[in-house]
Amino acid sequence: MQAQVKYESEIKTAVLGDRTITVKNVTPIYPPQERDKRNREIERRLFDVFVKYAGQRR
Repeated sequence: MQAQVKYESEIKTAVLGDRTITVKNVTPIYPPQERDKRNREIERRLFDVFVKYAGQRR
């Protein structure tokens, strides 16, 4: 059974004309080992996408 993941939230507000826009960014808080594992997985997937599309540029 996997432990419940906690999240860190960051709220930013910007005014655009007469509108106020609020963005809430939530980031999972992982132990260092798990965070490293997730980062490697993301890097690998981003590299796969880069390789896929980099060959199409001319």
